Amino acid sequence: MCGILGALWADPKRGLSEEILRKMTGLLRHRGPDDEGFFQSNGAHSAGGHLLQNPQIGFGHRRLSIIDLAAGHQPMSNEDQSVWVVFNGEIYNFLVLREELEKLGHRFATRSDTEVLVHGYEEWGCDLLPKLNGMFALAVWDRNRQELCLARDRLGEKPLYYILEPERLVFASELKSLREVPGFCFEVSPEAIDCFLTYQYIPHPWTIYRQVRKLAPGHYLLWRNGHVGVAPYWKPDWSKEESLSPKEARDTLRELLTDAVRIRLHSDVPLGAFLSGGIDSTIIVGLMQRLVREPVRTFSIGFPVAEYDETSYAQVAADFFGTRHQRFQVEPDAVAILPQLIWHYDEPFADSSAIPTWYLAELTRQQVTVALTGDGGDELFAGYPRYQAVVLADWIDRLPRAIRRLVVGSWRECLPHSARYKSIWRRLRRFAEQLQLPPLERYLEWIGIFTRPQREELYLPEFREQLAGHDPTQFLRDAFEQFRTRDILSAISLLDLNTYLPCDLMTKVDIASMAHSLECRQPFLDHRLVEWVAQLPVSLKFRVFRGKRLLRAAFRDLLPPRIRRRGKMGFGVPLDSWFRGPLERLLRQIVLGGRAASRRLFRREYLLQLVEEHLSFHRDHSYRLWALLVLELWFQQWIDGQIEPFPNRFSHS
Repeated sequence: MCGILGALWADPKRGLSEEILRKMTGLLRHRGPDDEGFFQSNGAHSAGGHLLQNPQIGFGHRRLSIIDLAAGHQPMSNEDQSVWVVFNGEIYNFLVLREELEKLGHRFATRSDTEVLVHGYEEWGCDLLPKLNGMFALAVWDRNRQELCLARDRLGEKPLYYILEPERLVFASELKSLREVPGFCFEVSPEAIDCFLTYQYIPHPWTIYRQVRKLAPGHYLLWRNGHVGVAPYWKPDWSKEESLSPKEARDTLRELLTDAVRIRLHSDVPLGAFLSGGIDSTIIVGLMQRLVREPVRTFSIGFPVAEYDETSYAQVAADFFGTRHQRFQVEPDAVAILPQLIWHYDEPFADSSAIPTWYLAELTRQQVTVALTGDGGDELFAGYPRYQAVVLADWIDRLPRAIRRLVVGSWRECLPHSARYKSIWRRLRRFAEQLQLPPLERYLEWIGIFTRPQREELYLPEFREQLAGHDPTQFLRDAFEQFRTRDILSAISLLDLNTYLPCDLMTKVDIASMAHSLECRQPFLDHRLVEWVAQLPVSLKFRVFRGKRLLRAAFRDLLPPRIRRRGKMGFGVPLDSWFRGPLERLLRQIVLGGRAASRRLFRREYLLQLVEEHLSFHRDHSYRLWALLVLELWFQQWIDGQIEPFPNRFSHS
């Protein structure tokens, strides 16, 4: 696990000096504290007795040593230095690929998975990418082919940002490195702000800066002889549905997930697992414990607010498997942690579960360097509570129009508002308010931080004009087209798998873990498992308003009864009460302050309404207020260069 960056330029005046490369690489030290390396070409090489002029290349790398601690130094090349690689992540099937390449005549000098990329690209070029089973962001320069290839793993576990300009291409694992590029354009994208306030994240390919793009999951960018193209190397047929008996499905799932865990246990450094006590993490830990001899090291984190603390369930699972469990109890300090989150996440990111994830990664790293997680289980097996609303709404849609109109109208009239985020009344009212919309539009309103009407109330006219009709929901609409032929629940869960999971969950886990030099691995995101589960009929996954039917059945022996029967809890913090307590002063200073007003983005009257309605317990606007707070703090840190009212600057390492 590492941090990578680099550049290609045809015009020497657009080049990156060694000093700039080192400064950019130094900003990624937290991703790789064990080693650093650089490669620069002068653009010339000899072939057939002739001196040829090529584009110039510069690579930088920070290494977190996981496999082959002594010999895995990067950037890494082949024997004649015609192919160079920088790589962030893990290739889990590298031993199989190595054996295949050795049969083809390639000779290896290390035991690292990185060298498989070097010889694999030398042999197959971009056709190497579909052969990889792993999480990765990589860059390969092939002098003989005259091409630079950037690629990102299928489910977006590892990030990759790039700037494409005339005569220059620059890339990095994090935005903060790209800001050091000479001539970097700091212009903020209004469309990105619009997306952020819709989703709580900025989806690919956009970033907060107009000039910078994110490479989409499962895609590669190829520069070849001055021509650039971006294309997918992974494009499953999401429309397929395979009919299996329940027993066939259980047996296949058991086989695929067990192997996904097995290949993720390869490590030359201490390894453990996050254990929440939920279905997904419990199964992963159970499989780990059956595959190793020593007790697995497991970690959970708890908070003093009971409805946000599931460590008792984690302890049940730990006792059941006999793991070496460490149960952390912390009092989260949002005021203290916010500057660190703003710095590490680089662009506005408002998923507040980044806070517990941050603490868990920080404490886990004190014991191990690698941790397996249960991410992906909810999307694959229809585990989110909101999927129950999708099914119920689908049933209501099937009612005769007159009855449906009566049901929808009566619900909206009789349901009270609630100022508690987890209140059943709040959820029912939010459900009822959108029932008149078509299924996809309804779902968009349910998951949005600010709905379309709320954004229209929030934005000042001059900011709305900058958006020029931009529709942030088009990102989900475009993705949904791949799944339109499936039943609505399968389509929505696949939509989340391809959007919410890489853009939100994987961003959250990658940044929070790598800020503490911890590698996280997600067995549920093994692409073999994902492709197979995606073809299963919904009846195997969901029944009578309960998801994960197949998962519970296939791994019944690994689920203690108390965990098997529990519902989804989520991983969050009590934002609603924080804004009525320790965060109220900060909220008023930042969101309602003069500096925020000077940006001419939002109507102050509407901001005041949100704050006062929340503080008076009239509405719960906690997630909207959190997004606004994060956005303004991002502006103050990354555009203004100062965060107030924090007197102490935090460490950048």
